[in-house]
Parts: sequence; C-alpha cells; structure tokens
Amino acid sequence: QVQLVESGGGLVQPGGSLRLSCIPSGRTFSTYSMGWFRQAPGKERSFVAAISKSNTTTYYADSVKGRFTVSRDSAKNTVYLQMNNLKPEDTAVYYCAARDQFYSYLSIYENHYLYWGQGTQVTVSS
Repeated sequence: QVQLVESGGGLVQPGGSLRLSCIPSGRTFSTYSMGWFRQAPGKERSFVAAISKSNTTTYYADSVKGRFTVSRDSAKNTVYLQMNNLKPEDTAVYYCAARDQFYSYLSIYENHYLYWGQGTQVTVSS
C-alpha cells in the first residue's frame, strides 16, 4: 500500500509562486507514474500535470502549460509541482496521485490512478 502526502499549499498573490511536494509513505514510489490534479470549489477534479515512470515524459493541461512544472527527485523520493505566475483561477485543492507500478506511461485520466493524497489547498488572491 502507498500513502501519498502533499504539502506546500497556501495563500499567494496573483503572479506569485508555490512549490507543492508529494511524499510517499510505505513503498517507494520512484517506479510509479505520477500525476497532479486539482478541484476548484463547485467543480469536478481535473488533470493538471503528469510525469512518466522513467521521468522522460511530462504532460500538462493547457491551462497551466508554460507556468507549471512537474518533476521528480528520486533520491528524495519526492514529486514536485512548481507553480509560477499563479492566477486566481488556479485556486483549488491540489492532489497528487500514483498509477499502479505496472504502468510506465503517464495518464491524464483520474481513473487510471490507484493511490491518492489527501490534498493541499492553494489560494490565489490579492
């Protein structure tokens, strides 16, 4: 069993930056494809970014492309979501998720992910 814990959320002004971290407990997840999703108030959870098992491929939602960067530090067993030039519409609870270890490829689909964190709140407001 893999448990994921997100951190790094908070309140930031428009144009600011935050870096979210996702750390596992239990098994190492350096061999998992990972994703970030978010859920804004009154909306369904949606895809933000993902990184493949080998770290060679990343993919982003159009709304965050060029502003957000997903990365993995295998030595620290941590996946990051660097968020720059934040906008009020980025306000949401952010979740990290891991695919089953048998899947090498990243996915943008929520139901392809097996393990989920509890979420961290990001609020962008002046």
